[in-house]
Amino acid sequence: MQNRRGGQIQWSQPQIYPLGDSGIVLQFSRVYNTEVQQRIQACCAYLDQLQVPGLLEYVPAYTTLTLYYNPWLMSEQGRLDPYVRMTEIAQAMLAQAQTPQPKIAPTLVEIPVCYGGKLGPDLEEVARYAGLSEAEVIQIHCEPEYVVAMVGFAPGFPYLAGLNEQIATPRKSQPRTLVPAGSVGIAGQQTGVYSIPTPGGWQLIGRTPRRLFRPRQENPSLLRAGNQVRFVPITAAEFEQQNKHES
Repeated sequence: MQNRRGGQIQWSQPQIYPLGDSGIVLQFSRVYNTEVQQRIQACCAYLDQLQVPGLLEYVPAYTTLTLYYNPWLMSEQGRLDPYVRMTEIAQAMLAQAQTPQPKIAPTLVEIPVCYGGKLGPDLEEVARYAGLSEAEVIQIHCEPEYVVAMVGFAPGFPYLAGLNEQIATPRKSQPRTLVPAGSVGIAGQQTGVYSIPTPGGWQLIGRTPRRLFRPRQENPSLLRAGNQVRFVPITAAEFEQQNKHES
């Protein structure tokens, strides 16, 4: 990233600390924002190209990036303490992430959603809380191109940043014991999609026929951090037709 004069921006260094004996956490900030997201994605792009024996995986979140490693394999490289070795890798990654990179358009994924009715039982409650009609809630929910800030809670579950504050709604006081896969919900100032059947307390405003988690595929999660998502409203008939195709 560059500043207005074309120079390199000097980002503040994140806090680095161990996670047990096989993980290392980079804490970039205490508050999520666009710059933090860009820094984390720059580090992920570097890690995608890095081939280090013992480095197993990385997990981006709202304000952190966690790297998991095999301490036995890591300690064999240069006979260093594995945590020291991972700290060196993290420092190299941070230095590389500050170098201006060619801009690459993020992947945009369209998610069809049938709003309201049995598929979105909380749409009326969200509309009432916001002081809007159900149609206005749907329109506002479909307007942004959301950013996948992180994937977590359940396999393939995307936490999407960019929800309009007009329709931000608190979680339900009493969570449901089972939420169907594909349910689109709102919880506070974030929206997301349930990837598998699971308990949950988000306000359910619709459901998509798309499968966000496909365990038999090489890349089981439809979405990954950094992707963009656009919701597209569909009718109940279109939902049924597409749902049969996805099954």
